[in-house]
Amino acid sequence: MGEVMVPMSFLLFIPLLAGSAAAEEEEGVRLPTKCEVCKFLTLELQSALDKTKRSKEVLELGEVLDDGKRKRKIKYNTSETRLADAMDNICERILQYNIHAERPGSLRYAKGTSETMMTLKNLVNKGVKVELGIPFEMWDEPSAEVTDLKKRCENMLEQYEEVVEDWYFHHQDLDLERFLCVSHVLEENNQG
Repeated sequence: MGEVMVPMSFLLFIPLLAGSAAAEEEEGVRLPTKCEVCKFLTLELQSALDKTKRSKEVLELGEVLDDGKRKRKIKYNTSETRLADAMDNICERILQYNIHAERPGSLRYAKGTSETMMTLKNLVNKGVKVELGIPFEMWDEPSAEVTDLKKRCENMLEQYEEVVEDWYFHHQDLDLERFLCVSHVLEENNQG
């Protein structure tokens, strides 16, 4: 079977995303917006909190003193410890996302292999030589966009930690994405 070469220009046929800056489109890289960063930060945080929301665990705080005072008991599912556990390495989970160039807007970030990469890997498995400018072993590594999303997530979490804590302790009846992203993060930039 002869070797067929699929040049990098093949990827230019992948639908490009609307709203990308022209220079970024030429290079095929579109870094995440503040809105996208906030969306995935809240998505991952809410997911981590949802895993422990039904916990019946009770935390005992303080010490038993000579005067007989008992330790103070609080429910784990309303504790600061639960929030800290959920926020621990929250942005690290973003590295599980991949770019799905065939999808529009923030939908381009998703867990799992994109249709494009699946097609390219199938071509390789059939003996077609596919050249992407990076070794085949690195195809599943986080892209520049995903790595940037993680970095911006960490910065945003640090900058808005008190807002997240305020939501957790006082406003859990409100949607986290709306509370953090719309009312705080994007409000500072007139939601643009």
